[in-house]
Amino acid sequence: MYPTNQHIAEFQQKILSFYATHKRDLPWRHTTDPYRILLSELMLQQTQVSRVVDYYHKWLQRWPTVADLARAKRSSVLEMWMGLGYNNRAVRLHTTAEIISEKYHGDVLEALHHYEELPGIGRYTAHAVRIFATNVDLVTIDTNIRRILLYEFGLDENFSDAELWNLAERCLPPGNSREWHNALMDYGALFLTSKTSGIKPKTQQSRFQGSDRQVRAGLLRSLLTGPRPLSRLQQEFTIDEKRLQTILEKMEQEGLIVLNVNTLYAIKE
Repeated sequence: MYPTNQHIAEFQQKILSFYATHKRDLPWRHTTDPYRILLSELMLQQTQVSRVVDYYHKWLQRWPTVADLARAKRSSVLEMWMGLGYNNRAVRLHTTAEIISEKYHGDVLEALHHYEELPGIGRYTAHAVRIFATNVDLVTIDTNIRRILLYEFGLDENFSDAELWNLAERCLPPGNSREWHNALMDYGALFLTSKTSGIKPKTQQSRFQGSDRQVRAGLLRSLLTGPRPLSRLQQEFTIDEKRLQTILEKMEQEGLIVLNVNTLYAIKE
């Protein structure tokens, strides 16, 4: 059955009551700076909150504004990101900072109105940053919020994205978007998890050990110490030569590395 207004009112009360008792004290909840919130959102993608906190503080000590990040060297950005995983997120963040600084004169919120131009920024992230920075009456849906809506309203997992976004808009308490979305995040992270609800994410992380992701991380660590010829990398990484070259080519396409005139692989500056 599609939720009634009474169901929605009860749902709002349940979520906000949980938040009043269990809300997490997270550093990005103490700012309305869109750049800092954008940074936290990108760091939190597919990474546990406990791992992000230290990186978040160290990052802002080095690059406290979007303009500072835009001026940084790509190698420095990747070096700072190492350990968070999915290192192409760092490249996308760096490129996004450059676009925001050059095209939008450092105005993060204005740039997010055109998020399709920003690599790695989708509807969820664009809305989330605007919500947490300005408390605007917008909704956003990540894997936690999707799981909560499906479970609490007894909906089928094939419930369409369009219908889910419409339901999320019906559930939004006007003028309270920031608190509402923080409450949903905490309810999903602390109580209604994938395990307790039985609702799996649409996409799941692949195994790291032995994966291309593990090789990519190792390659970046090696290349951050200096350029390497392919022969040296083959010695360092005992995997099939064709697989290694395929990984390197993809990393080059993503802007992580370059093959310079001396046939040395190196971090792209």
